Amino acid sequence: MAALTLHHHHSCLQASGHLSRRLYHPVFSSFPRNHVKDLNFRLNPTDFSSFSLSTRGTVFAVRALSTTVVVEESPEKKKMVKGIRVYEHGGPEVLKWEDVEVGEPKEGEIRVKNKAIGLNFIDVYFRKGVYKPASMPFTPGMEAVGEVVAVGSGLTGRMIGDLVAYAGNPMGAYAEEQILPADKVVPVPSSIDPILAASIMLKGMTAQFLLRRCSKVERGHTILVHAAAGGVGSLLCQWANALGATVIGTVSTNEKAAQAKEDGCHHVIMYKNENFVSRVNDITSGKGVNVVYDSVGKDTFKGSLACLKSRGYMVSFGQSSGSPDPIPLSDLAPKSLFLTRPSMMQYNETRDELLECAGEVFANITSGILKARVNHKYPLSRVADAHADLENRITSGSVVLLP
Repeated sequence: MAALTLHHHHSCLQASGHLSRRLYHPVFSSFPRNHVKDLNFRLNPTDFSSFSLSTRGTVFAVRALSTTVVVEESPEKKKMVKGIRVYEHGGPEVLKWEDVEVGEPKEGEIRVKNKAIGLNFIDVYFRKGVYKPASMPFTPGMEAVGEVVAVGSGLTGRMIGDLVAYAGNPMGAYAEEQILPADKVVPVPSSIDPILAASIMLKGMTAQFLLRRCSKVERGHTILVHAAAGGVGSLLCQWANALGATVIGTVSTNEKAAQAKEDGCHHVIMYKNENFVSRVNDITSGKGVNVVYDSVGKDTFKGSLACLKSRGYMVSFGQSSGSPDPIPLSDLAPKSLFLTRPSMMQYNETRDELLECAGEVFANITSGILKARVNHKYPLSRVADAHADLENRITSGSVVLLP
């Protein structure tokens, strides 16, 4: 709505009545205070140099000898929603629940009202400063499912009311609503519950690129999965088993061992009680494994390399125990090993790659190959508790935050 502002001075007013004092009112930009109650202003629609003022039954016909009329646009009212902001790196306590601003979608963008938000270890890395956000403060979160509530210009493939999911960039899922590029979201099949979809999008697409593209697992392969009962580990075990691989998994507790077996692990190693390198050697009769999927990092890295067979793949995709110690490149030479530190973002750089990856995940959910365990749900306002439980390995399976 446009606001009409008249810039004037009281000496430039001629009135049919007697003006014994200045008339203060907010409609006049030069006077900040209103000393006249019930003051009404009416502009002559055919002559912008004259107008009338009335108050308490008295009407003044006024002509401005020198009047400047300026039409100003009222500032847009900013939409505020609840969300998490991080102002400094540190422990879970730096996750602040507060009002955050969400604008209107620009060209090629949509605004999404989140129904469920996935919690991932990458969120912890950004919170602690292991990975650096583009700016401070920032809103964490890289996985969510929600309803499209506004659509920017130039879009025909997205409609208000659509249920969509995203995983990866841009960061900012820890909020009730967020702006997203339309080409970064995928439609969620109506047969899949939003909470289930939010629990599996990032983890499922991570499992897809690790097993199907980073190092392609085939029938007859033997693989080692660390943190086999975790969010990604659980899906890796299920999917690799379905592909015909022999799956060895490491876990920390009896409860997680039972889950890993249920998820398709043929051999489960309790790494706190057993030396996983010796156990892998025994299980494979000294041959080693084709691939190690290691999200633990510092505590398992060197042992993982020792578990590989000749020309094996060391896939280091996380570091929950800290960054691995550096090794000389020559350490890879005796067995001609491959070492990679992949990221899902580089494996889903194009729209076609994203759709293919997400489509395969959704298809495997529908067919029953993948079963996501949403073992933990937290209100988004209590995300600090969720981070603490995840870091202390109290959680298993998937963790979902509810706005």
